[in-house]
Order: sequence, then C-alpha cells, then structure tokens
Amino acid sequence: MPERDIRLSIAETPPATTVRYLIDGKKSTFTVRAFATGLLSAFGHNPAIAIPDFEGEIFLNPEAVEQSSLRLVIHSASLNDADDVSEKDRSEINRAMHQEVLESDSFPEIVYECSSLSAGKTGEGQYGLTLNGELTLHGVTRAQPVSARVWLNGDKLRAAGDFSVRQSDYEIRPVSAAGGTIKLKDELKLSFDISARKQA
Repeated sequence: MPERDIRLSIAETPPATTVRYLIDGKKSTFTVRAFATGLLSAFGHNPAIAIPDFEGEIFLNPEAVEQSSLRLVIHSASLNDADDVSEKDRSEINRAMHQEVLESDSFPEIVYECSSLSAGKTGEGQYGLTLNGELTLHGVTRAQPVSARVWLNGDKLRAAGDFSVRQSDYEIRPVSAAGGTIKLKDELKLSFDISARKQA
C-alpha cells in the first residue's frame, strides 16, 4: 500500500539536525472517553471511542527538542465505539457519532499541528513536553495544548499523554438520548500512546 501524503506544512525546510519520525498507527493507540450526565446517567455508560486510523510525522531536533514539530491526521470516519455493548447499541452510537457529532462526510479529517513546544529532559532519552499546537476538528481550528512524555530508544520514538477537549469549542452539540435524561458532558478526554520510527 503506498504511503499516504501527510502534507506537512509546518516547516518548509527543517533544520539539518532534525530527524524525521513516521508515526506507526498499527503500533499506536488513541482513544476518546465521553462521560454521561443527566437524570438517568447512572443507567447509561461512559463511551470509549477507538481511533484506529491516523498517521503523521514528527520532526525532532535532538540538539534542541523545543524546536521540533509534528503533524497528526486522524480520519474521522474510522472512529468507533470500543465498549462491550450489543451490536445494535454499537451501531446506533457509531451512527450518531458520525452523522450528528463529527459529521464525518463533511469533515473527514481531524488535524493536530504543532511547531511550538517546551521541553524538559527527565532522564536519558526521556523528555516531558508541552505542545502548544492547533487542533482542527469539525471545521473549527483552535489552540490546543497537549502534555506528553517522550522516550527515544534507537530509531524508535514513543509519546504518551492525555488532554481534554470541549465539544462546544468546535461547534459540536453533545449527543443526548431518552428525551434528554441521558446525555454526554461537553468535555471529552483523549489519551494516546504513539509509536514512531526514524526515517532515513
């Protein structure tokens, strides 16, 4: 399968010391957790949404990590309910998510770009990062800070962390059911554990 064109646009010419890492979606995990609220929320569940289809690349400057950058592209149509629920419930959750929440046909990509970050070394080949990037979701672009722990080991890079997103910031109306007695909170929690490999 040919490699997708990720269309990196952060830096026209990365510094000579910069190393390019390609994210391996098959060895990475990315999930979204939504939280039920409302009068009957105790009878609902907090949906866990898997993000199986994403790619991206990282330009890392090992001599000045704060000069690094990344671009991550998530294909919104790939998101699916990962909970242990009936196929009927899963189908309805996925339908509502793609048609009413993400509007995946109209907004097929969710993009995170960052070329401004702060970094602190926490050990040999280990860093704590705060990414000051921009998230484009549902056709809306907003500043989105993300904290991450990064490990470098040979030609491999691993980054893990979590962050929160408010749906209303991206003109998304949280889904409700049962006449509004069960609905989802505005805030979503996203967690990631990403693996990437150095490119020649």
